[in-house]
Formats: sequence, C-alpha cells, structure tokens
Amino acid sequence: MQKITLTVVEAAELIGVSQTTIYTMARENQIPHARVRGRILFHREVIESWLRGELKVKSHA
Repeated sequence: MQKITLTVVEAAELIGVSQTTIYTMARENQIPHARVRGRILFHREVIESWLRGELKVKSHA
C-alpha cells in the first residue's frame, strides 16, 4: 500500500529534483503542499495531478 503523503525527500525523488529545490518551491508556493507541525508534506495524488499539469498552484502574492 502506498503512503498518501510524501516527505520532502520523497517528493524530490518523485519529481527528480534536489531537496533544496523542493524547499524553495514550497516557500515560494510553486508546488502544492501542507505544513503540519513544522513539517512540509505533499499529498501524492495532488503532486501527481500537478505534474501532469492538471492542477495549478494558487499564489499568495
């Protein structure tokens, strides 16, 4: 059974970028994520939809 959420390390591996890139993208709201008690988590299905271009990230700017 696959986990529903991904850590920064797992998201970086899935997408094929560095962990630093994931942290930067999350900080700049370029990738859908959630913060839970200081941790950054990613919902696997949301990330997969985002990668396919089916989901846009809302900017807080």
